[in-house]
Amino acid sequence: MTATTAAARPRVLEAGTWRARERAHRARAEALTAARRARRARGERDPVEDFLFEYYPIRPGKLARWHPGVGIALRGSRAAPDHAAVEKELASRARWRWHTTTDDGVILDDAAYLADRSDGVRWLHEVLSRTARRPAHLGCLGLHEWAMVYRDRDHRHDLPLRLGQEGTDAVVEAHPIRCSHFDAFRFFTGAARPRNRLQPTRASQPDLEQPGCLHANMDLLKAANILGPACPGELLLDCFELARDIRVLDMRASPYDLRDLGHEPVAIETAAGRAEYIGHQRRFAERAAPLRDRLIEVTRALLGNRLEP
Repeated sequence: MTATTAAARPRVLEAGTWRARERAHRARAEALTAARRARRARGERDPVEDFLFEYYPIRPGKLARWHPGVGIALRGSRAAPDHAAVEKELASRARWRWHTTTDDGVILDDAAYLADRSDGVRWLHEVLSRTARRPAHLGCLGLHEWAMVYRDRDHRHDLPLRLGQEGTDAVVEAHPIRCSHFDAFRFFTGAARPRNRLQPTRASQPDLEQPGCLHANMDLLKAANILGPACPGELLLDCFELARDIRVLDMRASPYDLRDLGHEPVAIETAAGRAEYIGHQRRFAERAAPLRDRLIEVTRALLGNRLEP
């Protein structure tokens, strides 16, 4: 008996329902990854979108695989005209890692899952929950990307700087930097690090992460990816779409010139550009909040009575 079934009866999806969701998910995932797959076939790269697949990392095939999520059992139907195909698919799913078959159907064996992943799930729950409780701080202006090239000719991306090196350095020196996100801060140049008002570490991440941060909201994709089969497939793709859209803003507001790639700059060195950036940042924070809540529901469902009261 799994931890889920020990605590409560699972929700059961009949074959017609879950197979329709699976087909819809696969079609959506294939549309979202079509450009990436076409580029790879041609041996080309897009420095904006390819970041999502390479940094997190996540493969198009993994995005296309649908999971119902924790606490949901998939059942077959002898009355279905394609009964044999359904049973074959369920038998295949039962062999997936951390899955099992019960009287209710094929389901994630959350006890087996947590035996391998409990520490990571606890960490995600803490970071996501504490971030959700904080107010969103806006106005960082995306200066983390500028700090990654400050006084350094060796840049992460093979792209021209919109203002040149001296102009880029001048923007960094003219604006206070308050980056709270460790995975952005760790890429700052040595000269830029002392200019940050915060000195985030991995250990301080639960104390510093805040819901206005573009990278904290992009990292909802990281959380969904880490949760794997415990995360509903629809939520995974919602997080992917959010991260994709934030990534575009992140690079438009960066020091790089992406106009040849079809992206007009958000010129954060100007008053108009700063106002535009903050407006986008606010809307992304609002869009991310319900996705973060849904991810917290997943971690809470997994951990159950293991959580502190």
